[in-house]
Amino acid sequence: MSNQAAHDPRLFALSENRELGLAIAESCGLTLASLEERRFEDGEFKLRPLESVRARTAFVLQTLAGTADAPVAERLIRLLFLMSGLRDAGASARIALVPYLAFARKEQRTQARDPVNTRYIALLLEASGVDRLIALDVHSPAALDNAFRIPVDHLTALPMMVDYFATRLGNASLAVASPDIGGVKRVQLFRELLEARLGRAVELAFIEKRRAQGVVSGGRLIGDIAGRSVIVLDDLCATGGTLIRAAEACRRAGATSVQVAVTHMPITAGLRALGKSADIDGIVTTDSVGIDFHPPSSRPDGKLVTLSTAPLFGGVLRRLMAGKPVAALLRQWPVPFEE
Repeated sequence: MSNQAAHDPRLFALSENRELGLAIAESCGLTLASLEERRFEDGEFKLRPLESVRARTAFVLQTLAGTADAPVAERLIRLLFLMSGLRDAGASARIALVPYLAFARKEQRTQARDPVNTRYIALLLEASGVDRLIALDVHSPAALDNAFRIPVDHLTALPMMVDYFATRLGNASLAVASPDIGGVKRVQLFRELLEARLGRAVELAFIEKRRAQGVVSGGRLIGDIAGRSVIVLDDLCATGGTLIRAAEACRRAGATSVQVAVTHMPITAGLRALGKSADIDGIVTTDSVGIDFHPPSSRPDGKLVTLSTAPLFGGVLRRLMAGKPVAALLRQWPVPFEE
């Protein structure tokens, strides 16, 4: 980003993300820009920036986790409309901050006539005028890179989770586990970061899982975790079934405790199921789906810890406004400003 384009930027957050937007704005030293949001009786809406964006960079925060009041499709449409409006209003650069990117799990064809939703999302965002996308722990970063023609920055919550567990479990004998073979690379990176932080070895394991026609089978655990505290890591929890099966497998293999670490928790039913599992001692997630997304009735007392993504996205904005690369954020916590 050029210095001219980054001059006097504007940060917008749609109303369903306002609390997270305020936290990000405070983290990066900006003031949340004013936005008119009107809803009409027939379900239509109007979005209008109340501050000039001409020749300025416009950041827009919108997480695509649906609620009863703001379903996923509506959140996406609102993001697209606001981005198009900012382009028409003369914004020189339009950058989407999407902590939770919906539709990213269907990134390839596995059956005849399958859709490739990741590519469709890319086409929509690019057509609306998005110049750059900043997303957190997408299901497949490689697939997203291939789908988009604009720059995409993939952030990860792994460093902040490493900081959390190193502080609280640093003296325990540890293992990290993937609930399926597809997440092994993510767990390998997490283990590398954790080992570097602790200065000692951490065991790696994964659970065999097969899915066919919606039916999940398997459950064999590969790795030595007996007598260890295990951190089961995943990018997403919807129903909680996969993580609960993984926790059960860890217990059978002799784990002394099981902690679940998940970046995205977009469905309250999944969080509720994890909280009820006797095999899970703790749940660590982020506010990627919104600060107030989960109602109190869905939060398992004493088990849930929610890490704020505001310092991470705030660090990204500070670096972009200073013309610094974002790549340095992938493995470090807190977010470094100086190289």
